[in-house]
Amino acid sequence: MVTADVTKIIGQVADEQLQTIANKILNRQRISFDDGVALFEKGTLPFLGALANWVREGKHGNKTYFNRNFHIEPTNVCVFSCKFCSYSKLYAHKEEGWELTIDDMLNIVKKYDGQPVTEVHIVGGVHPKMNLNFFMELLRAIKAHRPELHLKGFTPVELDYMFRKAKVSVEEGMKLVHEAGLDSLPGGGAEIFHPEVRSQICDDKVDAEGWLHIHKAAHNLGMHSNATMLYGHIEKYWHRIDHMDRLRTMQDETGGFNTFIPLKFRNKDNDMSNIPESSIIEDMKMYAVARLYMDNFPHIKAYWPMLGRQNAQLTLSFGVNDIDGTIDDSTKIYAMAGSEEQTPSMSTAQLVTLIKQVKRQPVERDTLYNEIRDYTDIDVKEIEVNPLLN
Repeated sequence: MVTADVTKIIGQVADEQLQTIANKILNRQRISFDDGVALFEKGTLPFLGALANWVREGKHGNKTYFNRNFHIEPTNVCVFSCKFCSYSKLYAHKEEGWELTIDDMLNIVKKYDGQPVTEVHIVGGVHPKMNLNFFMELLRAIKAHRPELHLKGFTPVELDYMFRKAKVSVEEGMKLVHEAGLDSLPGGGAEIFHPEVRSQICDDKVDAEGWLHIHKAAHNLGMHSNATMLYGHIEKYWHRIDHMDRLRTMQDETGGFNTFIPLKFRNKDNDMSNIPESSIIEDMKMYAVARLYMDNFPHIKAYWPMLGRQNAQLTLSFGVNDIDGTIDDSTKIYAMAGSEEQTPSMSTAQLVTLIKQVKRQPVERDTLYNEIRDYTDIDVKEIEVNPLLN
């Protein structure tokens, strides 16, 4: 049902192209590439927000998802030199970085024994000594210790390097890591797909076709994955739509993506520090257009450590229905790049409070969006004192 508020806001728009696009969306018709660009170029924040929120609530009502997870970053030593990265240390300067052993990482997992976390997220730099066999051994060790823990790990940048070094095909490599215990893929390493931009910001790592190939191979094995886009640097609006269009096309084919996550470029301590960061208005436009364009993606996620807690709350009115999770022990990546959250960890009670403050319905999920617990009617004080809830 189209609400009066949405109708009123759309009715105030004089631009005929935007009116046509709005009518497509309200009639649940797919918008085109040119429509997507026009939304960025012409759409006002109230217009985009009203439409995106209408789509979001049509799919999920007021539900806002989060999960209880933690991250492991095996190393920040990397053979690649992405210009936007504030995190990695080139292999030539590896003494300035960190390298975790399998025992180190297993000990991180053991810290959460007895705690109701459901997912560990494993991503890091591309270290030449951390090869396919190394990570298969890690996956087996974690699964042997805690079989029910969902292992989400490795960007196509990491996997492409592992597979090439091991001289195995993408399909064979994905089968090996899946059998070793890898359950799903995160969305990282996508950046901007178009070569016009990619050649300038990360020209030495896997290209768009390689990134998509690895996710498709995962989907063909029955694995799910996420997708990201790094926005707010040198790209133009049409580059963003091109990126989303490639993802939307593949989702039509495989249906394997869970969520799309726009990632804001942060400019601290990297080779693109001269580029100003996007404004909060541009951030909200990005989330809204993503929700409108990515019609076959079930979920749109805002990564709260990157945006900050209040801005993450704001995204929930611009199409977002997921703000990630507790993320304990996490995200040196964004802290080092100047993110809003320098200590990115929240308790369940804090996440639930964050969601309730903006009149949304907090629902804990697992990695595949199976609902675990609805916190709408649970008092925050009860969550704080109950270890099974917090």
